[in-house]
Amino acid sequence: MLSKKEIFPILLVIIIISFSVSLSLDMVENWQLIGGTVLAVSLVLLANIFTKKIVAYLLDSEIEMKIWSLERYGLRPAQHFKKPFPIGAFLPLISKLVLFPFKSMVWMASLVFDVKPRIYKGAKRHGLYTFSEITESHLGLIAASGIVINLVLAVIGYFLGFPLFSRLNIYLAFFNILPLYELDGNKIFFGNLIIWSFLAALVLIGMLFAIFVI
Repeated sequence: MLSKKEIFPILLVIIIISFSVSLSLDMVENWQLIGGTVLAVSLVLLANIFTKKIVAYLLDSEIEMKIWSLERYGLRPAQHFKKPFPIGAFLPLISKLVLFPFKSMVWMASLVFDVKPRIYKGAKRHGLYTFSEITESHLGLIAASGIVINLVLAVIGYFLGFPLFSRLNIYLAFFNILPLYELDGNKIFFGNLIIWSFLAALVLIGMLFAIFVI
């Protein structure tokens, strides 16, 4: 379900986030934690990605993952980058400088998605001219599914005794729920404010557990 174009940015983000998380761990005496950290980060991100891809498929659309990039740095027409700046690749490392006191907390919302309808299949099911675009509500549902699966996995990880895996799921859900440009939270916020409010409340509770309990 992953295209060749998606594999490199996903692997790059896994490596960057794993390295950033490892800065909070004692890798000198416990070098085996490196493999465990990479595995945990991979499972957290891939679960989020594939869940959204499945939901997109059910909504007769498909998504393509990419690194979160900024094209502008101001509101004026001239205030734009010559090339999109891949902020998603830098935020995990930058955030570690600020969030260092917290348990393995780093910025994890480094991947965003573009969506397009599968017109031909949609036309077959709904009629040729009745299904040609994705609504904000559809975008919100796709994005929300990623938040939900990470919260579910956080609970499972906690009860199975994998605190790092549990925390990483909560961190990804927390940063993704923020209503910032192109992030999942922005898509959910404008797609369905009620769903966003409900998920934001759950994520906030999860964050309190991740910081003080897990």
